[in-house]
Amino acid sequence: MDRGEPRARLRDALSRGDSGSLVGLLGPQAWPENALQLIGDGLLTALAAPTNGAAELALRCIDALDDRDWEGDTELVDQLRRKLGRGPTPLLRILPVDLEDLAGVLEGDPSYGGGRVDLQTGQVWPQFAIDDVEEFGEDDPDDSDEPSGWLRVESQGSRPGYRDMEWFIGGLDNPDAADRLSIAISGRGAFRRFKDVLARWPDLFDRWSDFSEDRRRGRARAWLAEAGYTPYG
Repeated sequence: MDRGEPRARLRDALSRGDSGSLVGLLGPQAWPENALQLIGDGLLTALAAPTNGAAELALRCIDALDDRDWEGDTELVDQLRRKLGRGPTPLLRILPVDLEDLAGVLEGDPSYGGGRVDLQTGQVWPQFAIDDVEEFGEDDPDDSDEPSGWLRVESQGSRPGYRDMEWFIGGLDNPDAADRLSIAISGRGAFRRFKDVLARWPDLFDRWSDFSEDRRRGRARAWLAEAGYTPYG
């Protein structure tokens, strides 16, 4: 089986809200590497259903998140514990944000101006999308008599992603790949060179994609909690 297939199946089950399939995919078997943020979101959906077996898997996920302790993992643990009835209710408002969309704006180029989140729908609006709306004469999504209806997102730039590359390289057990990638991330154009060099090792490229996605998802979750919101009730 392709290493990306289990993750793709999880993502599909989550997008369809198919809690039964999601729980079945996780089961007692080994979980996809670097997918705990995605898995946790799926289990939050399964716990809300509720779904047989979801509680046991949520406890397993909590233990794994506690051991890993990446940015955003603590917030996800709190959400899972609350769903299980084992933690206090935080003073966070529910905002159904797509964390990957939010991460794209948070870690985009600051020169593009960040973006906004609709506090009613959770839709993420990158600044370029807002500019396009204005250019074509449509209503500005932020042109509202209720400024509190929007959450401003300031882009943090590429530094978090650069640290991810450094961390990923530091964890490699392939000395040749580690040496070549360390050289690739020096100077301007580091991200492009990193991916170009990493493409020589398809398995490592897939590992990096999973690693980067889960790191970004976690950072978006942590940022949202800091702003006073949670993507799940």
